Amino acid sequence: MRYRVLLAPLLLVALVPRSAGAQASPTDEPVFRVNVRVEVVDAQVISKKTRQVISSLQREDFEVYEDNVRQEISAFSQDELPMSIVFLFDLTDSVRPVLRSLAEGAREVLQHLRPQDEVAVMVYAASAKLLQESTTDPTLAAAAIEKASRMQSNEAAFFNEGIFQASVQLGHTKDPASRRVVIWLTDDVPNIPSEETRSSLGRSVPEGKLHSEKEALIQVLKTGTVVCTLLKKSEISEREESARTPAKIAGSMLYPPGEVYKYARATGGQVVEASAKKMKARIAQLIDDLRMRYSLSYHPAAEKPKGKFCVIKVKLVPQVRKSQDGLLIEAKQGYYR
Repeated sequence: MRYRVLLAPLLLVALVPRSAGAQASPTDEPVFRVNVRVEVVDAQVISKKTRQVISSLQREDFEVYEDNVRQEISAFSQDELPMSIVFLFDLTDSVRPVLRSLAEGAREVLQHLRPQDEVAVMVYAASAKLLQESTTDPTLAAAAIEKASRMQSNEAAFFNEGIFQASVQLGHTKDPASRRVVIWLTDDVPNIPSEETRSSLGRSVPEGKLHSEKEALIQVLKTGTVVCTLLKKSEISEREESARTPAKIAGSMLYPPGEVYKYARATGGQVVEASAKKMKARIAQLIDDLRMRYSLSYHPAAEKPKGKFCVIKVKLVPQVRKSQDGLLIEAKQGYYR
């Protein structure tokens, strides 16, 4: 997430001229404006050994680097930001046997949200469709989840297109300061997103309009979206995954289809794999962990060309690393100017 702050009149950066011919009054004063870029990074700290989230750290325990240059942390918070969530349902054949159980998981998420949290519901196969725009009404969200659980598609599973469209939806969230999250419900079995596959199994996507993995990653990082997944395999998806031929592997290298773990790593998200018995507990923990993430803000120290990818690294200060050995930090890998 990025915000632009308007400061006037203290910083002498850009003088706003009076229109031609306008008469100055004795009380008129010059107005100065400056755009100050603020980059916000969500970070989660986890114990390697126990996989437990560490939620007791303070601002002084962190260091943030952009392109290997240390940045000054200007703001720090935890458990303060509302959440904007998009539930993204995979409707393809291999997911169909477990779709209703995934929907149960989504309904369980609703039980752990707060009144100010927004929810939207989308479904996808080759292309994505919005079933419920962002709402704080859990009844509307639950109805859309139920509708999604009964839908199906005979098209291909184009993961990158689904994630791209979900992050576009989050870019229109009503609260620009919210923590933006895609909760992706899938079996992690994509189709190779070639133009040939699109023409045969993805006709809902116009020719030349299929977004690539790179474009989807750019979009999620631009919008500050965290991608988390509720992952459940079916017998069909297990068979498809085991039947990886050399042709499929070569096609995946040429046309990266995207996968849940890669999107999670890039955005600092999580992948929840659990049996039906453990699903409720894991989902409750997922929402608690998302809410308790550390929010670190800084003003990038240098201007860089528009479109440049800036690498972000969040670290713990040496004292914390020594006193609490074996900690992992999950955070987005960077952003685009």
